[in-house]
Amino acid sequence: MAVRCSPAWQAALWAACCAAVASAAQPLEVRRSSQSLAATPTHLQPADAAPLTQLQPHVTHGGLVPRETETRLQVAAGPATLLRAAEVPPQRLEQTRALLVELQAQPTPEQAISIDLPADVLFDFDKAELRADAARSLDKAAELLKSYPQAPIDVVGHTDGKGGDAYNDALSQRRAAAVAAALQSRTGRPIATRGMGKRQPVAPNTTPDGRDDPDGRQRNRRVQIVIGALPVR
Repeated sequence: MAVRCSPAWQAALWAACCAAVASAAQPLEVRRSSQSLAATPTHLQPADAAPLTQLQPHVTHGGLVPRETETRLQVAAGPATLLRAAEVPPQRLEQTRALLVELQAQPTPEQAISIDLPADVLFDFDKAELRADAARSLDKAAELLKSYPQAPIDVVGHTDGKGGDAYNDALSQRRAAAVAAALQSRTGRPIATRGMGKRQPVAPNTTPDGRDDPDGRQRNRRVQIVIGALPVR
């Protein structure tokens, strides 16, 4: 059923609504000034009936918890480029580092690993037959070779500066062959050999005034084991 109101009653109802809204509104005081308010401090205060806001951490339950454990990673002895760790079986890394240091291995410009075994430790003077006490050095070298199972191996013989080229080349080749045979028997791997004679000295054979240098010649008498770099694919 529709209800009709008179205009007078409608006007009275509208006035009552406006009065109720006006009584509920908070009075707002407006101040006008021609002065700058830049230096006037601002005071912000919460309203009397405003609710308080409290910030609290949100706790979530998960399976990840922080743990304090000590790391066992240490700096490797020697440069990483010498170790070539990617080629070494993980269980042999520590042993390989120790052998590289003990055998005084050195990197080559071709990224190979070079080891010099003194000929005076391996052979008697002017001989190419391995001495019995050379076994210890050869055992360590063979153990190192096992850490690089895919690398090509070369054994190079070197002599000092005394004697002619033909004699020194032949002696250095025989000594390289003897060391290669000993390493092959320990590792079962094919090993190439070369005899360089006196053409690649690592120290002077004579002093600056031309006299004989026994220490330099002793350093030059050596058998070099080269662990070659793997070919790039």
